[in-house]
Amino acid sequence: MAAPVTAQPQGQVQWMSAPQAPPNCPPGLEYLALVDQLLVHQKTELLEAFIGYETNNKYEIKNSLGQRVYFAAEDSGCCTRLFCGPNRSFEIKILDNNQREVMHLSRPFRCSTCWCPCCLQRVEVQAPPGETIGYVKQAWSVCTPKFYIQNAAGEDILRIDGPCFTCSMCGDVEFDISSKNGDTQVGRISKQWTGLVKEVFTDADNFGVVFPMDLDVKAKATTLAATFLIDFMFFEKKQNKEGDAPTMMG
Repeated sequence: MAAPVTAQPQGQVQWMSAPQAPPNCPPGLEYLALVDQLLVHQKTELLEAFIGYETNNKYEIKNSLGQRVYFAAEDSGCCTRLFCGPNRSFEIKILDNNQREVMHLSRPFRCSTCWCPCCLQRVEVQAPPGETIGYVKQAWSVCTPKFYIQNAAGEDILRIDGPCFTCSMCGDVEFDISSKNGDTQVGRISKQWTGLVKEVFTDADNFGVVFPMDLDVKAKATTLAATFLIDFMFFEKKQNKEGDAPTMMG
């Protein structure tokens, strides 16, 4: 299994060329047919770094060659960000190199603690916007984070298991992707260590995502959506702390 990409080329960002779409591929997801790993890089916002004001998250999504595949932007209100913090609901638009929205992610406001199993996290993934292709569903688990990647019918297709402690100080934090019953590991979502200064003073995070090359593009897109949910639940700063408790709390 390939390791998550960690390096990015210097200079001007190049976009990945659009490949030929495979059969029954939602428009815009053809890029995912040719990749088995992605780097999700959150943009650093100076306003957050200097005064602590939470802004909408923005992300660059690149392939292993450092070429930009997508750009993702959160759409939430300032009051929601201020009062709800990382637990906030969000809409995330994912754009291709023609500034066309090819995916839309929706997360309703729900409690993120393991002690409320009736109100767990869920993200709906649409591609194109308006057509649901899958869900990321948090599973009830007391000691370790657990999620399921589901298809449009709500059927489990993959499972994600995180570590007991999600504190990212001085090292990567890995969430394993496996078959739906957890028997076979097929990939990984890694929160990558970005250096002491950046980790302490900002909540701009880097993630590496690895999955099988032949995985269906809809499942790849839903796995990408799981990366954003994991970022919000465990690595968004809340009073300058990350979610490092051995529970499902963000």
